[in-house]
Amino acid sequence: MPYPFQHSATHWDLPPGPFAGYIFDCDGTLVDSMPIHLLAWRAALEMNGFVPEDFTLEMHHAYAGMPGVAIVKHLNERFRTAMPPGKVEADKVAWYLAHHDGMEEIKHVCDFARAHFGKLPMAVASGSDRELVLQALDGLNLTRLFQAVITPDLVGPGRGKPAPDMFLLAAERMGVAPEQCLVFEDGHLGMEAASAAGMQAVWVPA
Repeated sequence: MPYPFQHSATHWDLPPGPFAGYIFDCDGTLVDSMPIHLLAWRAALEMNGFVPEDFTLEMHHAYAGMPGVAIVKHLNERFRTAMPPGKVEADKVAWYLAHHDGMEEIKHVCDFARAHFGKLPMAVASGSDRELVLQALDGLNLTRLFQAVITPDLVGPGRGKPAPDMFLLAAERMGVAPEQCLVFEDGHLGMEAASAAGMQAVWVPA
């Protein structure tokens, strides 16, 4: 799906603005963590009786930004399984934390954030488990850049991406009107959420 504005190491195409705050997704946008998340999902699903190869790369990207419990519920509906969503999510988090060493930042996005640190308020809004997001940001010394880190636990069940709630809460925590925020996203659900929040968004291609 093409998007009008993109931001990559070789291609800068940002809306003209002006903007009063920036909001970043975490996995696949600030942090190059999507491959390890895929492995973590497959490991956790296999622990709970699911064929890991059935969780394809395409599905992984399609679900990007959706809270883990919601992903398991979707898989149960799609494959007519009865996996316990909370347990699968907990298994996934545990596997990820045991195998995350060596993760790297997505430099062109992090450099953009660093260049605006202290000039405009910035926040992170991620569909991942809060412990994983904070671990990734802390490990790469990125946490200090952001006024707020928003994860699904702060907005309640069913209100993660593609619902606008996380982006709206990020704007509130920054003290910036939603229409004055620019979002950086690598997930289609995140792009939907930004639009629903009345925010312009920039696609960060893989």
